[in-house]
Amino acid sequence: MIKYSVIGTSWITKSFIDGASLVNELSLDGVFSRTRERGEEFANEVGAKRVFTSLEELISSDTQLVYVASPNSCHYEQCKALLTAKKHVICEKPITVTAQEFNELCQLSEENGVVYFEAIMYMHNPARNLLKEAVKKIGTVRSASIDFSQLSSKYPALKRGELPNIFNPEMKTGALNDLGIYCVYPVIDLFGLPEKIIPAQHFLSSGADGCGSAVFKYNDKMVTITYSKVGQSRSPSQIMGDEGTVTIGSISQTDEIYLFNNKGEKTLIKADEDKKILMGNEARNAVEFILYPEKTKEFLKECHEMNEKVLLCMERMRVKND
Repeated sequence: MIKYSVIGTSWITKSFIDGASLVNELSLDGVFSRTRERGEEFANEVGAKRVFTSLEELISSDTQLVYVASPNSCHYEQCKALLTAKKHVICEKPITVTAQEFNELCQLSEENGVVYFEAIMYMHNPARNLLKEAVKKIGTVRSASIDFSQLSSKYPALKRGELPNIFNPEMKTGALNDLGIYCVYPVIDLFGLPEKIIPAQHFLSSGADGCGSAVFKYNDKMVTITYSKVGQSRSPSQIMGDEGTVTIGSISQTDEIYLFNNKGEKTLIKADEDKKILMGNEARNAVEFILYPEKTKEFLKECHEMNEKVLLCMERMRVKND
């Protein structure tokens, strides 16, 4: 049995715990919170055995695996401390802000013989392979449009003059880090690194990016991605080939995938799926990485390589417009 603890008490942490409950080899140990009151409230809600109010307490405990869902600005330092203490780490996206930070922590994890990877549903979802197979069936792809635009529940607070964490640039948050990353993953996975990226972002009064877009230019195709936390999309993403089109209803969950031929006839490739199952995929792979390192080392390496490529692209997309 692998004892795991969580850093953070938000809805995403609760979602991971729900998913991890599907994995028999995992046992929820503790919750790290800045305040004991909130930590105890959350621990009672999810069934955790104890509460940590300092990183030092967590590090000195016998917890073996830690799920990190703190503000983005905390990821690097917290993960570094945990890996140094030889704790396995799953970190919410973006795992770090820069590829340099990520590579440093990957090296640290290898030196200490522990697992370190990003909690991104796309890489751990079996539907990833279904999408790749579907794209092979639509002929030559010349263009695609990938979108994840989801109106933030915190946006009204920003409009009232408040500063929620998700719109606070000091927290390394904003639309690209929160939503745009879900668009970059499948683009790089399906088509590789582009020859050129042409980015554009709109910045809010807080200084955080509220929405943005980027054109990924290849020698034989052009892929456009769009993302927003200040508006709600109602259209699917689509990949267009000369023999058909693939649409994806939710790019973050890689579901509601349809294959259309040029007559307009459609075939369901992947229906929607409960997020509990999707988060469970991440938790299950963590167990596989820990218990069966030789069997899973190639997939973990693939995850790291993809992660580095995505972070490099996001660095190129992170611009201030004139």
